[in-house]
Amino acid sequence: MTEAREKSDRRTASMIRVDQAGEFGATRIYAGQLAVMGDRHPMAREIAHMAEQEERHRKFFDAMIARRGVRPTALQPFWNVAGFALGAATATMGPRAAMACTAAVETEIDRHYRQQLDELGDSDPELSAAVADFRAEELEHRDAALKAGAESAPGYPLLSLAIRAGCRAAIALSKRI
Repeated sequence: MTEAREKSDRRTASMIRVDQAGEFGATRIYAGQLAVMGDRHPMAREIAHMAEQEERHRKFFDAMIARRGVRPTALQPFWNVAGFALGAATATMGPRAAMACTAAVETEIDRHYRQQLDELGDSDPELSAAVADFRAEELEHRDAALKAGAESAPGYPLLSLAIRAGCRAAIALSKRI
């Protein structure tokens, strides 16, 4: 195998690892939100729908990891707890804060997926197609969160900034660990 091909394979494996970790984290965020808000809250149906889509995304990347022999992130146990805690904490602050969390996370995921698509070009059609499809759904989540009042959450600018910084750190860490 050529050095360029090895580098490309490592880069693609890193993308798949990060994407799987991110989708797993998203399922945990929504699980935390639903644990606090319950199924009777007006936002519960929307959150449950988002969670179902994230679960489908995660399952796709789980299968891709297995099929391509990609090492999952060693941080999975941490993302399990951290994602649930983030979802529960923001839901405890109220439904607008839960939606602020969704808007912030999905803003960063959009940026991340857009960068991946630019980097992939036409080198991996299967991965590119999935990322493009999932990105569209993530943008729907962000838009639904904004429509539901995310920006009117108490302390929105700071909350959004902190969550977005955490997402960027999670992406960077999952690439390597």
